Amino acid sequence: MNVTMDLQAKINDYLAERRSMGFKLANMGAALVNFARFAANRSHHGPLTTTLMADWARHDTIVLLSLGAQARRLAILRPFTQWLRQFEPLTEIPDESVFGPIPGRVAPHIYHDCEIVELLAAARGLEAKNGLRAATYETLFGLIASAGLRISEALKLLDSDVDLQAGTLTVRLSKFAKTRLLPLHPSTVDALARYRRIRGRKISTTDETTFFVGNRGKRLGQPLSDRQVHRVFIQLRDQLGWVDRGCHGGPRIHDLRHSFAVRRVMLWHEQGINIDQAMLSLSTYLGHARITDTYWYLTGVPELMALAGAKFMQFTEMEVDDA
Repeated sequence: MNVTMDLQAKINDYLAERRSMGFKLANMGAALVNFARFAANRSHHGPLTTTLMADWARHDTIVLLSLGAQARRLAILRPFTQWLRQFEPLTEIPDESVFGPIPGRVAPHIYHDCEIVELLAAARGLEAKNGLRAATYETLFGLIASAGLRISEALKLLDSDVDLQAGTLTVRLSKFAKTRLLPLHPSTVDALARYRRIRGRKISTTDETTFFVGNRGKRLGQPLSDRQVHRVFIQLRDQLGWVDRGCHGGPRIHDLRHSFAVRRVMLWHEQGINIDQAMLSLSTYLGHARITDTYWYLTGVPELMALAGAKFMQFTEMEVDDA
């Protein structure tokens, strides 16, 4: 196989075929394109091999990937290689023997309030001649922490999606093709308004401008990339020297979303709100496709496991008293 030309062509054919059946495959599409580029850089010729695919799964220019993360990356290639084998019979199909099975959900790092304060303070210290860089990252990380957004949702926000007068965000066609309207805390609205003022002094915008923009050179006023944001976050994380309390190899941006959900459930508990009745609203706010994904927080996070255990003890004591 001429990897430079044919592999990318086969990837295009595969994605077109799958998308014609209704699959969006945004993440898989990006991963397959990245794999084709990796294979071309390795000057690989001939059928795809498990060794090549495993090397790609280990490769990341930003972070050191855990075995679980490598297993997930390798699994992305499996459906494509199964499809490709009809054209290239010698194509190898990677299995779980390379990195082991994909692990189930593991505990995230739940941020203490002081850690979020530290993160935003560190972001304010980012150097930039025009002052936009610090404001961008402080506001971006603060929004994710205060509204529980996915990083992809925050980066795709358009200026028109941020309604400061109504105090709401419109998150359009995010994961599972859901669009939702999110009310914001007044302090979050104030922070977004401050960022919009700073941004407005540096660039001209339209309703279609992404809310969060790059601040340097040709990237000034352009959308931020996911990798760029993760690079800055890791820089700040390492600078702060946090102790990891999760099982992902270090605190992540996504753990800000987890922390939002956990703090909300714990606050409801303190307020005496019926958590079972309130979970549907939290699931809707987070944009989960299934409420079971939201209930996972009750069993996957030590803070809430302790809360659930205390409630169970109260229940058993009531049963004994009634006996």
